[in-house]
Amino acid sequence: MSTLMIRQDRTPAVLRKLAKSEPDARVSRRLLAIANALSGMSRADAAKSAGMDRQTLRDWVIRYNEHGVAGLCDQKSSGRPPMLTLDEQSELLAVVMAGPDPEKDGFCAFTRDDLVGVAKNKFGKSMHPVSMGRLLRRLGLSRQKARPTHPMKDPAAAAAFKKSPENPGENSACA
Repeated sequence: MSTLMIRQDRTPAVLRKLAKSEPDARVSRRLLAIANALSGMSRADAAKSAGMDRQTLRDWVIRYNEHGVAGLCDQKSSGRPPMLTLDEQSELLAVVMAGPDPEKDGFCAFTRDDLVGVAKNKFGKSMHPVSMGRLLRRLGLSRQKARPTHPMKDPAAAAAFKKSPENPGENSACA
């Protein structure tokens, strides 16, 4: 069994003090485990006192040796890459902002399902409607739906009805 060397630029007391002031509990435990190992405790006991196994402590010591205390922080994973590239996203945004053509497309407003079809036809990529909704929110769009209107509605008659003296309008005290 080979011993793992720990950098000596900080004493175990300094590491414990850093651990006490560290807001992230996981980093604090890692600092305490390294401080215990540095003060002479066996690697297995030092790891056990911090709630990890010996191999995990070894990995954290290697990161501590390379990057110092900053190396003990959890690193964010990049996650799954987006389904659509940035160019495709900007093209989809342009399609949404232009709106559908009722004669060509057969509908007067986009739904998420419609936009999934647009992405499938235009980019050859299949998405779930919920994923499309998330993408639209990331692009700065919100879900908006126009109020339905009757196709035979007469705007002039509606305006005349609102202004007539017999009809006090919406601000009436009547219940």
